[in-house]
Amino acid sequence: MIRAVAFDVGETLIRDDRGWGAWADWLGVNRHTLSALVGAVVAQGRDNADALRLIRPGLDVDAERAAMERAGRGEFLDESDLYPDVRPALAAFQAVGVRVVVAGNQTARAGELLRALDLPVDAVATSGEWGVAKPAPEFFARTVELAGVPAGEVLYVGDHPQNDVGPARAAGMLAAHLRRGPLGYLWADSEEARAADLRVASLTDLVDAVRSM
Repeated sequence: MIRAVAFDVGETLIRDDRGWGAWADWLGVNRHTLSALVGAVVAQGRDNADALRLIRPGLDVDAERAAMERAGRGEFLDESDLYPDVRPALAAFQAVGVRVVVAGNQTARAGELLRALDLPVDAVATSGEWGVAKPAPEFFARTVELAGVPAGEVLYVGDHPQNDVGPARAAGMLAAHLRRGPLGYLWADSEEARAADLRVASLTDLVDAVRSM
């Protein structure tokens, strides 16, 4: 029985194009260049932040993000950043008594912005707030705590097989691979993605798949 569903953030609930576009503008390159570099490093199995370091070698991402905030060009999220299936899917789970939580590799500021969107969820937490990030086992242990039910009754949903599916299942959770966003499409047929308990193309499909389990 699935009693809680935990959602990744980037390219699961929100589009990442605003964030990457802001980085491209800040670093003085066109947005297509940065998008192509992100795709390249992801295809190599590297951290997507390495794309920023290809543009500016040695870049300290945290320090640069702080500089962007001071310049009034910091992180921002609004309703337009959400995929259109997000609110209906989250509400559908809550309507049948499933606990809904959000836990992703995001900054503490992103956590504040997500809570300000007033999504139909029971809790929101980010790696920046916890001080531990995916794919670390501690991140998934914290996610289970946030869900408030045993690990085997939590379904973790994300687009990145290596960061989401594999570690969630290793933590004793169920896992769903969402085929959207660059990582979701690129790794859709990978061994890690195929190991997911569910493989879906939208959150609407996820709701239907969980109902049929």
